[in-house]
This record gives sequence, C-alpha cells and structure tokens, in this order.
Amino acid sequence: MAFLIKSMIGNPLSGIGLGGGGDKEEEAAPTDPAKAAGMTREEYEEYQKQLVEEKMERDADFLHKKAERATLRVCLREKYRLPKSEQDENMIEIAGDDVDVPEELLKMVDEDATEEEGKDSIMGQFQNLQNMDMDQLKEKASATVTELKSKAEEKCSVM
Repeated sequence: MAFLIKSMIGNPLSGIGLGGGGDKEEEAAPTDPAKAAGMTREEYEEYQKQLVEEKMERDADFLHKKAERATLRVCLREKYRLPKSEQDENMIEIAGDDVDVPEELLKMVDEDATEEEGKDSIMGQFQNLQNMDMDQLKEKASATVTELKSKAEEKCSVM
C-alpha cells in the first residue's frame, strides 16, 4: 500500500531540480561485478578462474585425505578381522589407486603392532598370568594332573 502511494505521489524533491533526485544515484551504482570490485573485466574473470581453481584444489586435497583415512580404517579392519565397510571401499575407489596411508598413521599402527607382539610372546603371557585368579589356576592344574594320573593307570598295568 505504501509503495502504491509513493509511486502515485512520487518524490516531491525530484521535480525541483536541486540535485536531490534519487534517479542519478541509482544510475551511478555499477551493475557489473567487475566494476563493483574495482577491476577490469579481464582481471575479474581471471580472479574468478583463480578462485575456482583454488576451490577445486582444496576439494581434491580433502578427498585425498578422506581416502587416506579410509585406507587406514581398511587396514585396521583387516588386522583385527572386523567386517568390511562399503563406504570406505567406495571412498578409496573414488580417490583412485594412488592413495597411501600417511607416515604418522603408519607409525602409530606399527607401535600398536609391536605392543601386541609383546603381549603374544612368552613374557607377555607371564604378565597375563599375574592378572589371573590363582585359585582358579590351581584348580585347573590339579584337575589336569588327576586326569593324567587316571589315564596313565588305565594304560599301565604296573601302576
């Protein structure tokens, strides 16, 4: 409603001609984005191309990082015999075959592997024995000894 009244009455100062007209201000505002940025048309187009190239490069780097992480997850899943993830496999396929796991992450995985190898060794098993219940261990040992004695008595007539 206000727009209708304003368009019917108009700007009262525009007809006086004292330089207060709004039409000149609207014409002075540039509609070309290159002029608004203070550049020539060629500079502006080159700037836009540069922005697009930088964005594509950032996207490619991001995709590569995501593929590296997916590769590491796949390696860990294989190591711990966990189910495979389709999402990780798809991410690796999208990034291509040139995806390697970053060195820092490989070092972390190798450290974990050496710790696990230590647990699998005889010394690691002795450390696990310390954590076991001694009463349960004695019961198992005595049951095994009595079982061996009974089998020996069955096979040997001298005993």
